[in-house]
Amino acid sequence: MPATTPTWDPGQYLRHAEHRARPFAELLDRVPALPGDPARIADLGCGPGNVTVQLAARRPGAHITGYDNSPQMLARTDEYAGPTAGGGRLDFAHADLTDWTPTETYDLIVSNAALQWVPGHLDALPGWLDALAPGGTFAFQVPHNIDAPLHTLMRELAASARWKDRLTGVLRREDSVHAPLVYLDRLARLGCEVDVWETTYMQLLQGDDAVLDWSKGTGMRPVLTALADDPEAADAFTAEYRDLLRTAYPAAPYGTVLPFRRLFAVARKTA
Repeated sequence: MPATTPTWDPGQYLRHAEHRARPFAELLDRVPALPGDPARIADLGCGPGNVTVQLAARRPGAHITGYDNSPQMLARTDEYAGPTAGGGRLDFAHADLTDWTPTETYDLIVSNAALQWVPGHLDALPGWLDALAPGGTFAFQVPHNIDAPLHTLMRELAASARWKDRLTGVLRREDSVHAPLVYLDRLARLGCEVDVWETTYMQLLQGDDAVLDWSKGTGMRPVLTALADDPEAADAFTAEYRDLLRTAYPAAPYGTVLPFRRLFAVARKTA
């Protein structure tokens, strides 16, 4: 379990908004018809709300609530909150997914790139599924690339002699996301019709040190949070990590390719 709760920077996170939003759109493509009309939907780990609005576009009559534990992210959701064009409503609320307990029934519970930050999230699945209406759906996607250089180099650097006293236990563990079969088995045993798959995106990033820029918005947040009181140390760690990434992900004339594997699951509760 991470020792540091990350402080999020919505502006940095949104610098690669298109790449971050695409998997959510592809997840929603596989969500079946919902039992409620209008539907009640929860978006777990909604971030700044920029992908939650995709739900409103696809389910214009639904009442959708985005939940997140970051005040910085929730502050950016104001521009999206309120009635939707289709007669529904979009609102946002603070919630920590490590102990979030549904207090109402939902037709869809969805999560985009958030469960990897929730230790023990497999144990939360029964309670979340209990909150689904018969015929409702639980759908999520998470990064499944903790073994990629993007993460292994950061963990190795954090464990090095220079940084281990400051950063031991800060980063996500290797088991923060489980194998696809683990999710399929758990959800099927809980009585769901399950579809699980993986996709590797060849993300073409632009700009100088583009992979570092990507990581500053997500994977590096625990490190940047832990070193926030020491800007000189934060800059030093960033420079060392940058040099490692330059070798692992060399820039080309057309940009820098960051292969990024994601895991998807759509589980429909039997009616």
